Amino acid sequence: MSAENGKNGIPDTQAGPRPEPLRFYGTTWVNHDDGYAARRAGLAVGSLAVAAAACFVLRIAYQGLQIADIGSFVSLLMIVMFAICSALAFRHTWTGFTSRPDPDRQASMRGLLAIGFVGSLLAYFFRTFTEAPGEKLHRAEYDRAREEYEKRTTRRSGNPMKKHRRK
Repeated sequence: MSAENGKNGIPDTQAGPRPEPLRFYGTTWVNHDDGYAARRAGLAVGSLAVAAAACFVLRIAYQGLQIADIGSFVSLLMIVMFAICSALAFRHTWTGFTSRPDPDRQASMRGLLAIGFVGSLLAYFFRTFTEAPGEKLHRAEYDRAREEYEKRTTRRSGNPMKKHRRK
């Protein structure tokens, strides 16, 4: 039974599985319609701008440490920490676009991802050049679900009573 929109019994949506919406894109990734290209371009520019602003804020924080004169070891430690956390966050975010992350691992890495947020923003920026981030994963899952739905709903042709039996 399909949902009706109240206008002469016309179905509101197609039967079968529905695509999972992506953040900022909704379901426009399915047919690349409704401003999909403009969203990709805007989000690429936006993520790069936010990453640049974040680097500026980190620079101000570093200068604050230098003014406080806490020592070169702590300053070096801060630089190394942000560099490593950003690299790990980049890798984690990048692989999250092609496979579903483990929820337990995701929860344990929440702090690291918060510290290395610049890496996550850069991963998002670079991924928008090829697709909406996560589109490939969602498309594969949606296509697989559509195929399974088609297999389940396809009816066998012919009369099963006339089936010839082998002896």
